[in-house]
Amino acid sequence: MSSNSPNPAVRPRVPRPILRSAVLFVNFFLIIMALYQLKPASRSLILESHGSEALPYVWIGSALTLLLAISFYHRIVDRYSRLRVVLGTCITFIGLLVLFRILLMHPGKITPVAFYIFVDILGVVLVEQFWSLTNSIYSTEEGKRWYGLVGTGGLVGGAAGGGTAALVIKYTSLQTPDLLLVAAFIIGLIFGLTWLMGRFELYANAESVALSGKGKGGWRILSHSRYLLLIACALLLAQLVSPIVEFQFLKVIESLYADREARTAVLSLFFSVLNMVSITINVLITPLVLRYLGVLAGLLVQPIILATTTYGFWIQPNLIPAAAMKISDRGLSYSINRASKELLYIPVDPVLIYQAKAWIDMFGYRIFKVLGSMLILVLTEWTALARNHYNLSWVVIAGCLAWMLVLFYLYREYRNLTSAETPPPAILKD
Repeated sequence: MSSNSPNPAVRPRVPRPILRSAVLFVNFFLIIMALYQLKPASRSLILESHGSEALPYVWIGSALTLLLAISFYHRIVDRYSRLRVVLGTCITFIGLLVLFRILLMHPGKITPVAFYIFVDILGVVLVEQFWSLTNSIYSTEEGKRWYGLVGTGGLVGGAAGGGTAALVIKYTSLQTPDLLLVAAFIIGLIFGLTWLMGRFELYANAESVALSGKGKGGWRILSHSRYLLLIACALLLAQLVSPIVEFQFLKVIESLYADREARTAVLSLFFSVLNMVSITINVLITPLVLRYLGVLAGLLVQPIILATTTYGFWIQPNLIPAAAMKISDRGLSYSINRASKELLYIPVDPVLIYQAKAWIDMFGYRIFKVLGSMLILVLTEWTALARNHYNLSWVVIAGCLAWMLVLFYLYREYRNLTSAETPPPAILKD
């Protein structure tokens, strides 16, 4: 039988695209909802046990651990079916969350750090697993039509997760460590939903997709393509300034909320607002900007607004400017910047996109997060160049200016590639 011929015994059992997308929407909703039970808890616990000064060291440790964990994870994926790996991962994460909840009864100094790193790993692995399986059951045309709906599930899940965590902490007797059990319950739902999707052949095509070679040759491809290298520079400059914004924001939270439960509730509510802002921008603003102003305007929105809000925080370093700065960083990254970024990949061969994005996602982001964390340490602890956390704002503004400069060069390359008169470079066609 030809590889293109459907199996008549399986094909009728695969749900229609709208039903399949709705189920995946719910799945992604639950993944991000679970993650946003854990993110405010991990940050609140690390501030309580070590203070904000330890954050750069924790981020460096997290990035290095993620590099090792992701490498180990992909070895497992190469040996076992992805559906089995997802189910096994859910069970493992549930067990570890219960274990961390027990350890947090007497946390000491090590447990909050280990838990923070664990949450980073959980977020990366669950999201990557989800998109890996999702990409295997959609054609390119189906993806263009349905990925917007599926991806919105994550934004809604973030808003619901942060809001739920805030309500749990504020209006019940549960405390910050108990959010781990709430997240474990949600991951249990993910396990059940994933098992049902496998049972009803939603992932019938998943096992036929080759997995080997993910990330191989990514750096070589970037180094031979000016266009892809500029995309990487733009994305990684954003990743470089992000830890500095996070550091400044958590510094303000630490100074204003000494009580752990109040701090967790505020962080949870903030994450909910951040995701609601992303949803609003995605629905109301992104289509208008991309349709009437173009991809360059869409790409420039984040660095321009981030630089502006960072300057406002520099002048008035309190909660509202800090929150606006943080929303400019993450809220815009999850919405208009992500949509604009995906348009940049359209002129590139899909295989090259896959390899380049794998390198950027797996290694580039971690390396630049380490560099951003090192920059904080150099400026605040190892030298006296930034005596106060808000003086780091000039680094963020400088990073945004460099980011915008790269975007102008990138857009020029993008126009050359999409122009009918100019054929794409050979590296983009190989």
